[in-house]
Amino acid sequence: MKNDLQIIKWNLIALFILLINCELKAQNKIEKVAAGVDKITAGVTDKFTPYSVCEEKPLLNALTALPQGTLPFNLNEVKIKQTDRGIIVEIPLANDEHIYGFGLQMNSFDQKGLRKKPVVNAYPVNNVGYSHAPMPYYVSTKGYAILINTARYPTFYIGVHQKLDKSAAAAAKRKSERNMESTESLYAPLEESSATVTVDIPGAKGIDVFVFEGPSMKNAIQRYNLFSGGGALPALWGLGVKYRVKSDFDNNGVYKMARYFREKHIPCDVFGLEPKWQTESYSSSFVWNKKNFPNPKAFIDSMKGYNLRLNLWEHAYIAPSSPLYESMLNKSGDYPVWKGLVPDFADKDARKIFAGYHEKTFVDPGISGFKMDECDNAEYSRADINWGFPEMSEFPSGINGEQMHQLYGVLYGHTLYDIFKAHNQRSFFDIRSLNAFSSAFPASVYSDTYNQTEYIRLICNSGFSGLLWSPEIRESSSENELIRRAQTAVLSAQTLFNSWYLKNPPWLQYDRKKNNADQFLDSTQSREDHIRKLLNFRMSLIPYLYGAFAKYKQEGIPPFRALVTDYPEDENVYKIIDEYMIGNDILAAPLLAETNSRKIYLPEGNWYDFNTNKKYAGKQTYTIDFNLDQIPVFIKEGAIIPLARPVEFIAPETVFDVTCNVYGTQGSTSLFEDDGITFNYEKGAYNTLILNYKNGKGTVKRNGGFKKQLYHINGWKAIKDEK
Repeated sequence: MKNDLQIIKWNLIALFILLINCELKAQNKIEKVAAGVDKITAGVTDKFTPYSVCEEKPLLNALTALPQGTLPFNLNEVKIKQTDRGIIVEIPLANDEHIYGFGLQMNSFDQKGLRKKPVVNAYPVNNVGYSHAPMPYYVSTKGYAILINTARYPTFYIGVHQKLDKSAAAAAKRKSERNMESTESLYAPLEESSATVTVDIPGAKGIDVFVFEGPSMKNAIQRYNLFSGGGALPALWGLGVKYRVKSDFDNNGVYKMARYFREKHIPCDVFGLEPKWQTESYSSSFVWNKKNFPNPKAFIDSMKGYNLRLNLWEHAYIAPSSPLYESMLNKSGDYPVWKGLVPDFADKDARKIFAGYHEKTFVDPGISGFKMDECDNAEYSRADINWGFPEMSEFPSGINGEQMHQLYGVLYGHTLYDIFKAHNQRSFFDIRSLNAFSSAFPASVYSDTYNQTEYIRLICNSGFSGLLWSPEIRESSSENELIRRAQTAVLSAQTLFNSWYLKNPPWLQYDRKKNNADQFLDSTQSREDHIRKLLNFRMSLIPYLYGAFAKYKQEGIPPFRALVTDYPEDENVYKIIDEYMIGNDILAAPLLAETNSRKIYLPEGNWYDFNTNKKYAGKQTYTIDFNLDQIPVFIKEGAIIPLARPVEFIAPETVFDVTCNVYGTQGSTSLFEDDGITFNYEKGAYNTLILNYKNGKGTVKRNGGFKKQLYHINGWKAIKDEK
């Protein structure tokens, strides 16, 4: 009898263990959500996450068309554990792989061996992970990407902090090893790396982990972008030049600046109005300042006469004087910012009210886009700066302050973008914060920081995470700095001069005080000529850039990306933070103000200096001089670069006269052709131009049913090696 009871007891224990194991397996659900995209789910996931607020649908056909990848680990090796603290995720990490991403990281590039906390912040410092556009996402040189789908504040331990091995052998080894004795060795970075990326998510009761397969690093990035709805395809005019005028300009000041650009034949497509176009700015009234702009509609129409589109600065915090205040009072958070309401953009009705007002007041009369400022958070670097709403804020939708901070830029951006989509009208916005799954949103992130080295690094980092970056130009300390900054802006997603505190263009006087005192530099004519030539180069590059953005939309290939994205097998590029690819065929190597010479590493293949046509062999480092007139770019052998005759602005009737520069004896490329202003391309209203060059002859083949021609190919130019 006693033995029978013992057997029953052990059977019950075994059954209990089996049930626990079954429950644990049920908690970790693995599913294929698209071709090459897996989702691992454990516990009860949050209502508000980056993916839950993503409005775009995955491009399933494009995902299927990518080559099939194989992960370097088994999905069952991804461990998810729930504790009293929250969720802990452990993902395998090999000794020889390198990790990139986490959004727009200003202060780091290769993230292996670091601790990163991707938290939204207005002034990212100290390399802890704070960013205008933080993302709980990384990509590996092993050809996969990981996204932890949370809007909380996570911490990633990227190959650091190994767990204690309590085995007898490990204990004996520890006893035989000498302890660190010097202060330097105690606090030095750990040399011994962990075999995991460990993610700590306090407060979470569940999590989704998205895994994007390769097989290559670029393919993994493509999958992430395509799963996010494809990359952004801005309005064609958004790839031109944007100039933001001084904050206190009235309509006469704006008219004067418009006449200056057109009389001097300096390219410009967009004027941005800064805060004082409103009656109140901090917080926003969203009401035209009639003292400065007596007739807003007539002013907007007059700008159209100059072929200039208008972009309005604002932030979303609603001033008590605003017509929106009463209707949004019960649809906002319980803490104000600058005495203004914080709209609950996680609530559809709140978004509808906010968007409806903007549509009627601004978009219908002809405003083409918005600059969405201060949608990040007060900087953590100073305790006395605390304008942002606190993390304990509560919102009617149920989202908390922490989650709202992480998602605020995304929700705010889509609130305004939806207006333009409803109008079948494309745009190109400026925004100060974004998060994951924002690839399809046509906006360039910007910052109030002004460090040129960081600006260049951010262009490299942006391509990992489906983001675009704008290294704007303001004042400078010298002509060298001004020109080098302008070159970097020309070689980025958006060419932007932000003169919000400058009365005159910075090329007339780069010193802020003297600029506002109308004390111009000598030889302003030569400086104008220099800037005009540089901006004309940008305008000539638009067919190439538009084709690169089309590939971003349709295939998920970032138009601006670090060299490691294209050359993950080349260890020489793992740490290169100041060179990047533009499309498939142009390598940019911006210079800083202090020098007219720099070292440049060229990857495999042959490369042509755009300025001299000299050919260089790849997988080597060169020291190359550039005068201020030379654009620091190199062209891959076998490339066809379509260069247009520069135009001063892009209008609906614009047709680009294109000359195709051929680097090498043969090559091929494609151009994207549509109306440039609507979403009709999504219904097939576009052409693909296939350009081929072989045996000294170039051919053009137009595929598609779009009737209007955007490009006229008027010649081919074979580039010869100038030794």
